[in-house]
Amino acid sequence: MFFALSCNQSINQSNLPCLALFDDKGEKMKSLHGIALMFVAMGSLQAQSPNFGLQIRLGAPIGELREKIYPPNYDLSAEQIEGYDIGLGLQFTMSFPLHQKFAFRAGIGGMSTRGTNTASGYDTIFLRHNMFSLSGELQLFLQDAYRHQGTFLTVGISGNFERFERSFEDNWSYSHYWYYPESDVTRKSRLGGIIGIGHTFYGHSNLNFTTELSYHHTLTNSNINRGEPPSANFFNISFGLIF
Repeated sequence: MFFALSCNQSINQSNLPCLALFDDKGEKMKSLHGIALMFVAMGSLQAQSPNFGLQIRLGAPIGELREKIYPPNYDLSAEQIEGYDIGLGLQFTMSFPLHQKFAFRAGIGGMSTRGTNTASGYDTIFLRHNMFSLSGELQLFLQDAYRHQGTFLTVGISGNFERFERSFEDNWSYSHYWYYPESDVTRKSRLGGIIGIGHTFYGHSNLNFTTELSYHHTLTNSNINRGEPPSANFFNISFGLIF
């Protein structure tokens, strides 16, 4: 049994080689014209080089992550005000063109945000939220996806690995030495949804400048009544390079 390139002209109207399978006697067993087309299509996709991106991200928390007020309880006679400040992060992306207007973008990144929990008459509790994310998004370009140029829209999901820390010490670098401050740590793996709009400007030497405004919303495991951390909802603004 062996492979050979052969095809009836009435079957092959695309001027592409037709792959057929023959037995040892030379008789055709089955036409594999579809498989040949599939390999040709795969080759054309691989010929499109991805556009790499590196971005600095600022994240403004919203909702309960920005501010939440806890009423007095049996442990504390005063209300608690808890909230996080603007976070700082970094993201690396790969945008794979699928069409002149469409691309698939894969990303990996992280962001760190700090905050406080205050109550009148009690010590301040310092907070820190670290989030490591893997994302997949569909990009719609109004200009050119192959060159990653012009205005684009994004929508997708992300897998987030989060770490919430609470401590009476504000110097988090203590954890790298012999002294460990008393702290409480909660780890959570959750899914998030992403929607955004961006624009890539023409640059020089194959470098393009890009900016993006996006919204991230936690989709799972954020029920405070069950003791889960609040939703990590952010408005993000990013600045970076496409190369």
